[in-house]
Amino acid sequence: MTAQPGIIPPVPSRPLRAFRLLALSAAAALAVVARADDRVLNLDDAIRLALENNQRIKVSAFGPQIARANVLAAYGRFDPAFTFDRSYGEVETPGTIVPPTVRPLTQTDNYSLTLDGVMPWGLSYSIGTTAINARGTSTLFADNYATFGGVTVTQPLLRGFGFGANLADLRIAKANRGISDWQHSQTVIDTVTNVIVAYNNLQESRAGVRIAQLSRDLAAQLLDENEKRHRVGSISDADVTQARARVANREESILIAERSVHDQENRLRLLIGETKFPLNGPTLATVELAPATDIGVDIATDLKVAYDLRPDYQAARLGVTISRATSASAQNQLLPQLDFVGSYGYGGLDPNFSTARAQIRHEDARAYSIGMVVRVPLTFAEGRGRARAARLTLRQSEADLARLELDIALSVTAAAGQIETTKQRVAATRLAFDLQQQTLNDEQKKLKAGTSSTFFVLQEQEILAFAQSSYAHALADQRRAIANYDRETGRSLERYHLTLVIN
Repeated sequence: MTAQPGIIPPVPSRPLRAFRLLALSAAAALAVVARADDRVLNLDDAIRLALENNQRIKVSAFGPQIARANVLAAYGRFDPAFTFDRSYGEVETPGTIVPPTVRPLTQTDNYSLTLDGVMPWGLSYSIGTTAINARGTSTLFADNYATFGGVTVTQPLLRGFGFGANLADLRIAKANRGISDWQHSQTVIDTVTNVIVAYNNLQESRAGVRIAQLSRDLAAQLLDENEKRHRVGSISDADVTQARARVANREESILIAERSVHDQENRLRLLIGETKFPLNGPTLATVELAPATDIGVDIATDLKVAYDLRPDYQAARLGVTISRATSASAQNQLLPQLDFVGSYGYGGLDPNFSTARAQIRHEDARAYSIGMVVRVPLTFAEGRGRARAARLTLRQSEADLARLELDIALSVTAAAGQIETTKQRVAATRLAFDLQQQTLNDEQKKLKAGTSSTFFVLQEQEILAFAQSSYAHALADQRRAIANYDRETGRSLERYHLTLVIN
């Protein structure tokens, strides 16, 4: 007969009436729970509800969206923009006659409409037209429009040149987007694992209630038999008192076990996104879990899988990418500034603005400029400091990645060991339970034959309850060990056929 986790399996040769009473009481309790809450929550439903409603997942889901917005902002640096400029200025020139009788005045109107932008390799450009109307005292304030239409460029040749220097922010934003995705995946994996653990904890707590009730029922059965034998004078008052004290003691164990069930229910409620946590009364019906099956642990293969699937490892690798991009940008800033500047287009000059603009359109007068801008810091202190910090940060992130690889190798090995240990514990505690059940049966026969005492029967009952608890705990630990191994190898979502979609 296959044992269910948390349900005490009967001895095949001779099941006790108390076990039948326990099964009936458990079924009745489950019926009451089902009436109090129409749902019967299985593990798959609990995981689904957690993915839909868990508050930690809802908060974590904002991270990838924020990261994508930051990537969009990084791309925006290369967006061209229309620029319109209109300005007016006056300049008074002191007269040449002493004392001056007239102060010459120059008025200037500036107009420009350009399309400005920057390219990924550092080239900045401005395409458009400009117009300057300079008039003054010497020309009796007659209009004189100087126009230019063409392109003006500035290309860094050292500092600020190349994709590494200009795409660093974008590359960092993309890496942060990946990190945010992996962090959200980690939150989902942790939540799924926590739901599995909480579900098993609740199952174990309910098994604890059933074990405590069975222990109480066995003590009550012994008390009933002792009272009957006391009435006919075959045992002493002390035997009855011992049995009665043990019944009272086991009532306390039931209360403690029931409190644990309520607390475990509320922990599971929190994980699946509920907002009400009843103080008393079991209202969350669950389905008994089958014993865990062998998942076929292969540490060497699973360790490679862990490096591919574990979110913390992949996030650390992206952290190294960020450090490399930062270091490359900082190294570029150590170079002196050497920029090529130039412009090419056509100009116009006429008192009439339309005529001056038409000269540009007709390409009457070519205009161009070419030059260099050089700027050399005296000490390069800022650049050297930033470059040194960036190099050290890169080495630190690489060392941390190597450290994480060792931690993962250790944790996967330890989790695999727990699976094997819990598997052996299940077999050992089941055997111990079967043998202790037989021992209790033998002791009860001795008591009826007058060759034992109430003390020894009660003692064997206590040992049986402990064996039952150990068996239920081993079953739950085995399932928890598998859930933890899935988390350590990054397979939690794969195990439950879940696909994480990030918008």
